[in-house]
Parts: sequence; structure tokens; C-alpha cells
Amino acid sequence: MGENAMDKAKGKAKEMAGKVTGNDRMKTEGKTDQAKGKVRDATDNARAKAEGVRDSLSDRDDDKR
Repeated sequence: MGENAMDKAKGKAKEMAGKVTGNDRMKTEGKTDQAKGKVRDATDNARAKAEGVRDSLSDRDDDKR
């Protein structure tokens, strides 16, 4: 399980615990942890796409030589 998935799972658990206990702070922390995981996923996906574009452009330059 990656760090992003761990953040999302931990966040979901915190959010649920906060709901059950009526602890709004814990519920909010849980939502924040989930958001962190989603942002990291998006960042990782964007990075992977950028690397793929860079690699394909690099391959195209190699073909011209």
C-alpha cells in the first residue's frame, strides 16, 4: 500500500471515528488526510505523464540521428 493510499485510509478511519464520537476536529483531520492522499495521487500522475512526454520526445530526437 503506497503512502497516498495510506493517507486516504488513515483519513477515512479518522473521519469515521470523528463522526462516531462527535469529535469535529478528528473528522476534519480525517478529511484533510484524505485530501492529502488525493493531491499526492494527482501530483504523481502528472509527473508520470510529464516523464512519458519527455521520454517520447527524447525517443523522437534519437530517431532523427
